[in-house]
Amino acid sequence: MDTHGGVPTRSPSYEGVWRFTAPAVDVSVPQARHAVRDLLVRQRVPVHDEIMDGLLLIVSELVTNAVRHAALLSPEIAVEVAIGPEWIRVSVEDNHPYRPKALEADYGQTGGRGLLLVREVAQEAGGACDVEHTASGGKIIWAALPLAPMAPGPGGAPHVPMVTSPRTDPSAP
Repeated sequence: MDTHGGVPTRSPSYEGVWRFTAPAVDVSVPQARHAVRDLLVRQRVPVHDEIMDGLLLIVSELVTNAVRHAALLSPEIAVEVAIGPEWIRVSVEDNHPYRPKALEADYGQTGGRGLLLVREVAQEAGGACDVEHTASGGKIIWAALPLAPMAPGPGGAPHVPMVTSPRTDPSAP
């Protein structure tokens, strides 16, 4: 329970952390996207439509990357959704040790820009993304977005608060 001015307040009922696993196969991409959307609807998370669209695109890209690039060493992936009072964070974990980098836009290629897209969607929404190694030698790729579009800060630029790893308290951005 939080306090505000010495008066106890309750955290929003939609806050929490949910985790599910899926096989590293193509059909898991739409299933993960639908599972995340259904979770947000079921929990009545007050997420703006524009943010929801970006979040679901991010889930699709992260799960697709895990399926395409990590399945050999990671036949199962994990998707985690952490929801705080103002933020939602999704992460995809696999057991492959390779730490991907966002490629630059090369419009001659038909693939290889998923992480670049994730980074751009997250930053445009006022969020962040990163890649971290796990203790078991795999990796977690995460993205955090605000529940509502960011209001412009001084000078018209959006105010972007600090966002940390998915392993922290979901109520902290």
